[in-house]
Amino acid sequence: MLLPENDDKILEYIVGEIFNKMPSNPYASKISLRMGRYIGNFVDEHDLGHTTDEAGGYQIGFGERYAPAVAYVSKDKQAELNTSGYNDVPPDLAVEVEFPPELASEKRLRYKVTNYLNAGTVVWVVYPETKTVEIYVPGQSVQFLSEKDTLTGGDVLKGFSLPLSEVFK
Repeated sequence: MLLPENDDKILEYIVGEIFNKMPSNPYASKISLRMGRYIGNFVDEHDLGHTTDEAGGYQIGFGERYAPAVAYVSKDKQAELNTSGYNDVPPDLAVEVEFPPELASEKRLRYKVTNYLNAGTVVWVVYPETKTVEIYVPGQSVQFLSEKDTLTGGDVLKGFSLPLSEVFK
């Protein structure tokens, strides 16, 4: 259970444990910011909804609380975001930037991806170290992309296209 004194902290609640969302390193932060900038610009240019960074947390499933590096919520799904606490509507898209991958964080990530998918959220997992991206869409097989590929928005961000070489340059 989250205590009131933790309301202003970025915490994730995964598999019954509280994890403080700590910065991983400057390079991963740079990749997160780039992803957020490209997604946010596209969302704003097309007036699609809301883009948040890891300071905007989301309630997912049964009491889970996640802070994705980047998230997108369509205005059709939620006209206005919550102004305090964790958003009670899961995002349409969650981008998780994983660096450096280690067994414990990978296990938490897999659990998060499963819960995101169960909530109907598309998930892009970005690995800056290997310059790869995994695309998870509910009801579909996972897609694996490298820095030579182009990331598209699929049904969640129709018309969005981003050469991954731009993200990892």
